[in-house]
Amino acid sequence: MTRTFSLGQAAKSAGQFKIDYEQLLNPRQYDAVKEFQGPILCIAGAGSGKTRTLIYRVARMIESGIDPESILLLTFTRKAARNMLERVTHLIGDEGKQVAGGTYHSFASMILRKYGHHIGIPASFSILDEADSSDIINLIRNELGFNRKESRFPQKKTITQIFSKAQNLEKPITEIVDSFFAQFAEHSKDLCRLNEEFAAYKLKNALLDYDDLLKYLYKLLKESDEARSRITSKYRYIMADEYQDTNSVQARITILLGGISNNIMVVGDDAQSIYSFRGARVGNIIEFPGIFKNCRIIRLERNYRSTGAILDAANSLMEKAGEGFKKNLFTERDKGELPARVKCEDDQEQAMFVAARILELREQGIKLDQMAVLFRSSFHAYQLELELKKRNIPYAKWGGFKFLEAGHLKDIIAHLRVLQNPYDQVSWLRILLLIDGVGTHTATDIFNHLKASPEPFDLNAIKARPKATEGLQKLSKMLTSAARIIQSPPARLLEIVSDYYFPILKARFDDYPRRFKDVDQLALIAEKFERLTDFLADLALEPPRDSVDDVLAPETDENEKLILSTIHSAKGLEWHSVFIISALDGRFPSFSSFKTEADLEEERRLLYVAMTRASENLAISYPSQIWDPATGSLFARPSRFLEEINGTLLENWQITR
Repeated sequence: MTRTFSLGQAAKSAGQFKIDYEQLLNPRQYDAVKEFQGPILCIAGAGSGKTRTLIYRVARMIESGIDPESILLLTFTRKAARNMLERVTHLIGDEGKQVAGGTYHSFASMILRKYGHHIGIPASFSILDEADSSDIINLIRNELGFNRKESRFPQKKTITQIFSKAQNLEKPITEIVDSFFAQFAEHSKDLCRLNEEFAAYKLKNALLDYDDLLKYLYKLLKESDEARSRITSKYRYIMADEYQDTNSVQARITILLGGISNNIMVVGDDAQSIYSFRGARVGNIIEFPGIFKNCRIIRLERNYRSTGAILDAANSLMEKAGEGFKKNLFTERDKGELPARVKCEDDQEQAMFVAARILELREQGIKLDQMAVLFRSSFHAYQLELELKKRNIPYAKWGGFKFLEAGHLKDIIAHLRVLQNPYDQVSWLRILLLIDGVGTHTATDIFNHLKASPEPFDLNAIKARPKATEGLQKLSKMLTSAARIIQSPPARLLEIVSDYYFPILKARFDDYPRRFKDVDQLALIAEKFERLTDFLADLALEPPRDSVDDVLAPETDENEKLILSTIHSAKGLEWHSVFIISALDGRFPSFSSFKTEADLEEERRLLYVAMTRASENLAISYPSQIWDPATGSLFARPSRFLEEINGTLLENWQITR
């Protein structure tokens, strides 16, 4: 069936919509929802219903007759995109499923597989995760002899960070080394050469890392008129969420996508731009109105999360901010209690206060998982962790082990990646080294032989030790069998690989029964996909975080835990009661941020984000003085940001023992 539509369709009257948008939204949200034509910047303050606004905007666009397949919603997590579009579908029906939604990286992956040939990118490319990139870098590092330097040469993970930071910040390797890794300045020239060899290796072997996905999408849009015309003809309505978190490349991609039709809306809050260390640039959102002429600015300032007292303190903090869009968050909720400013004698007394207050709130009926302790850096919570253990208060500290970092799952995925891309050297070396009798040198020789062979999975002609020959034959039989049905759903291919791998798993790991469950969990994920390419891309772009034991943990009172988190990990979330600890100059703002005004302003925004996570109770504490051995300094001044908040908006608490 062919569907036609016009870019100039007249808007429906209110009575023609299934949804009463004006009734369900506040006036500013409704302004953002009813306008589709032309560029719009939506400044969405913390807790202002940004997600709700985007959902209803997509629904109204479809109800107005806009083809849902012409709508592109770019987010920073695929989970966020899925949740939004599921809610759109719930509102208006299956047409919501036709909207394109995902992260910049997943969109880049999809577009490059379809149009990448215009700039020399084959559709069969593999996506490298950080560990894969590090392994390749190490391979090249050793081949170039940099591992035999007289003075210490950076390790593979450090080199990976240098290369990624250079690409995200769009600065030369030498400048990145001088600014962030000065201890390796003497190796700058060799690192530049290594980066060039790494880039060449990836192109030669059809491999792209996360940063490459964005780089080549921008290159495609910039250099291929045909590809850009097809892409922008398909996606006529662009929406970009969390625009304050975009890096320079993502911003340029967004502008190129929306620059033809001008029907583009970016949503975000400059006051919540806190990821410059990842390459995010607050200037992207500030400069947007100057890039698109006649850009409308809509401010969402009504907060649905926090009490009036918390918002007053947060607004006061941002009054002293430098550049940015001025806003004043307000609420129709009760004023509530003033946020507490708590001076403690030292780290230990701070920990004792937080633990005692948590137990007090717990007795008042506030569950542990409705409370969070937030901090600038992870080590600020060490003393608190000891106190929580002493008082038997269970807690979860976010971060750490990730599902796909487990060796047995990386083994299985390596076999699947070889099936998708027979020239993926890193994956070949990984699976060959699982075979008894095959070492690194032999594995490299085998790969070089296969690369020149018309049958990339035929290992029967390989000359190897008797111990290795049997294993190579089994591997060859499995890969050849799976390759014959490569168009089958990935769950079927995973089953073939798993049957082959289970004896290896059992021999390598003492806890193989638990690891079997992880493979079962991977199989459940695979069942959601029809193509191997999509399955592997999804795992690479947004991997599941937890092992099966954590995924299947029941939600019971026994598992109720207090949340300890860095502020960066807490963005976008909320709790009934929030404790911000170590608000001391040198810790928060951090000592390293004293160098530039821009760094200090980001620290201010970081505190703003932390404060606006609280809905009912907020306490900001600091030790009166602390010796920091890392800097050799005695920090004794409360955070300058805490002092800038109007004193009448905070309540000073006195600690008594």
